[in-house]
Amino acid sequence: MDLKALYREVIMDHYKNPKNKGLVNDETYFTVHLNNPTCGDDITVQLLVKDGIIKDMRHQGIGCSICCSSASVASVTLIGKTLSEGLKTINEFYELIKGNPFNEKLLDGDALAYQTVHQFPARVKCATLGWKAFEQAILVKDKEISNGWY
Repeated sequence: MDLKALYREVIMDHYKNPKNKGLVNDETYFTVHLNNPTCGDDITVQLLVKDGIIKDMRHQGIGCSICCSSASVASVTLIGKTLSEGLKTINEFYELIKGNPFNEKLLDGDALAYQTVHQFPARVKCATLGWKAFEQAILVKDKEISNGWY
């Protein structure tokens, strides 16, 4: 099996069997909603942080296989990291998506399936929408903790 076929398989697996899908009715989760009006991708994410650690991430939305699978991969990749580690990992994902060198120690596993997305510029927003929503949630929680609001 070639690498492209393997990546396609990973993306389709996360699309058909998404991890951490479904929102919860819990006020301790922070919620962010983003959409891409150009293509119709629409996603809501939730973040649960305890003691500066990402304990849970949820996502729900509609969109293409790249968008929905990428949100699933983001949640799997980021759970268990500190907020700072999460932000660094997200930035490495953006580098990967742009086709730039990235830190393989921070970004590995299923996230690597999106390495060729930069070859399809219209798909870059699809691949990053969930990550951007999680990034916004992490930034808000990080600011709350830094300011002693948490």
